[in-house]
Amino acid sequence: MTTTALRVRPPGVVSRHPLVAFFTLAFGLSWLAWIPYVLSGNGLGILPFSFPALLGTSQLLGVLPGAYLGPVTAAFVVTALVEGRPGLRSWRGRLLRFGVGWRWYLGVGVGVPVSILAATFVLPQAWEAVRPVGVLLLVSYLPMLALQVVTTALAEEPGWRDFALPRLQTRFGAVPGTVLLGLLWGAWHLPLFLTEWGGWPDVSWTHPALFIASCVPLSLVMTWVFNRSGQSVPLVMLLHAGINSTYTLLWPAIFPALDGDQDTLVVQLFATTVATLVLIVATRGRLGAPTRP
Repeated sequence: MTTTALRVRPPGVVSRHPLVAFFTLAFGLSWLAWIPYVLSGNGLGILPFSFPALLGTSQLLGVLPGAYLGPVTAAFVVTALVEGRPGLRSWRGRLLRFGVGWRWYLGVGVGVPVSILAATFVLPQAWEAVRPVGVLLLVSYLPMLALQVVTTALAEEPGWRDFALPRLQTRFGAVPGTVLLGLLWGAWHLPLFLTEWGGWPDVSWTHPALFIASCVPLSLVMTWVFNRSGQSVPLVMLLHAGINSTYTLLWPAIFPALDGDQDTLVVQLFATTVATLVLIVATRGRLGAPTRP
């Protein structure tokens, strides 16, 4: 009897519907882990305690454990159950695909903050709100970028882009599959709008709506980067981290009078929508995906 025949078969539902299993597990694990943060003094205030600040924010202790527990764990478990060691090797291979050329890293590393800051000027009030920044702030961008890579980006992208994106593209095509991924990725964040992460209690329905809407074109840009770089997850992680770092560090200092909750979402939606339209036209809707045989 062969080794393949001896391997324990995964539960039928997981084997037949790995994407459903992944998203169910990713949402369930993260949302369950976020319950204490949502109910604490950093959120709804139902529980009589608050998460302490670490490096100036409670999110490292309140949000990050749930973020790490969800997409990464779900991707690992479902891949191991459905595809075994060969699947895990492929998953790890995309996660460690650093050799994409320095031009890609330079383009993403510089292009992301420049694009976001430039797109902010679509807001009429931005021209009066802009303020010069010192060299120290610009130098601080690199440590912030590194922190975002090993926290937020590493917690999410091995799941969303490494596991889900290749399967969604194969099943639905580059654009429809990515739109679905963007909607689910955005919805995964919904409980956090009841916490300091989402600006609670000064949150209206427009904040999560704009956030989810902006996740769709952003995901389409990420899909193009992922495909054109030979499915390099580290490069997508750099893109993700660059967006977070710009809005966390550079944007508030350069535009201190703007609304950091509402205006950043408008800027994000505008910038990524323009980039997406250009990419869809230029690639005829393929977004760099390989041609199907």
